[in-house]
Amino acid sequence: QVQLVESGGGLVQPGGSLRLSCAASGFTLSNYVMSWYRQVPGKEREVIATITRSGGSLNYADSVKGRFTISRDNAKNTVYLQMNSLKPEDTAVYYCKAMGRITSWGQGTQVTVSS
Repeated sequence: QVQLVESGGGLVQPGGSLRLSCAASGFTLSNYVMSWYRQVPGKEREVIATITRSGGSLNYADSVKGRFTISRDNAKNTVYLQMNSLKPEDTAVYYCKAMGRITSWGQGTQVTVSS
């Protein structure tokens, strides 16, 4: 069964850091381009970071550039999102997405940035 499971979300103060993980099962992550998206209520889901299959190319939304880092460990079948200098406007549900022979989404993890 193809599955993506996000973890690592939670409540953090402004300026803090979190690292999200996205663990894949049922397929080989190294064959897939991976992205992180986020969504707030009433708004469309937006892509914030993408990493190619080898990890050699990274792309970021302007809103997170310089603060967030996407990475992958294909041996662990896991993708990460390191989030630093978090702001209240980063509050959202964060999703990972696998794109390749199939497209698969995780169930999401809530990130709340608040003092």
